[in-house]
Amino acid sequence: MSRLDAFIAEVKKRFPDDRLTYQKGVATFHPENGAEAAALFRMANQTGQQLFITGFGNQIDPVGEKFADLMTLRSDRLNTLLRVAADDFYIEVGAGYPLRELNQELSEYGLFLPHSDLPYVGSIAGAIAVGLSAQRGTQLLPLSRYLIMAEIATATGDLIKPGSACFKSVSGFDIVKIYFSSWGMLGMIMTVTLRVLPLSVKAEYSDLVQNAVDYRKFCQLYLNPGGHLSARFSLKIKSRFDPNNILPLIAV
Repeated sequence: MSRLDAFIAEVKKRFPDDRLTYQKGVATFHPENGAEAAALFRMANQTGQQLFITGFGNQIDPVGEKFADLMTLRSDRLNTLLRVAADDFYIEVGAGYPLRELNQELSEYGLFLPHSDLPYVGSIAGAIAVGLSAQRGTQLLPLSRYLIMAEIATATGDLIKPGSACFKSVSGFDIVKIYFSSWGMLGMIMTVTLRVLPLSVKAEYSDLVQNAVDYRKFCQLYLNPGGHLSARFSLKIKSRFDPNNILPLIAV
């Protein structure tokens, strides 16, 4: 029995039957909350089984030989708008909620998120993981500007909630921001808390243009950081957050 077969057998023992499916022949786990995802990561660290995190699969389709020995985690069941704090201008939403559908629900509260009107086809957490950004005239407007908190199942199997819904949090490094443009290398985003804006200023964002999402560039820097300080720093973070390399980089 292969390592993956043994891992699948253990997953079937520990989780409800419907959590495990096969997508295009690849074993796929569908967590319904952070505790389930964190438990799977702990199991993976104990056995050495490598995993791959995916949302809609529109950036990286986990299919083929490169994924044959992996189990993927899919965020499709984390698709609920959990909280709308209209008076405080923030929302909490499940990782698998489609980004382009968000403003449809927020409009009834008189709110909007600028990036929800971009042509990006994917989930909220996917947009954060790929580092979605836009141009507003000459101004760069990354989605991370509105990212204030998240619940995350780390690669080592912890469940953390970095960030704050307050307008001003404690000083120091904003841990939640390291998950922006992390491409699933540090853990699985389960829920996201975002700052949103009143509809009265929406016209000011009518010229927002999406910037390209470039996974190949991420791969190149990850595999050969050279003198790129940001890439070298990212690799140090990776070694701390995923010491057993449970979430490997898959070059496609």
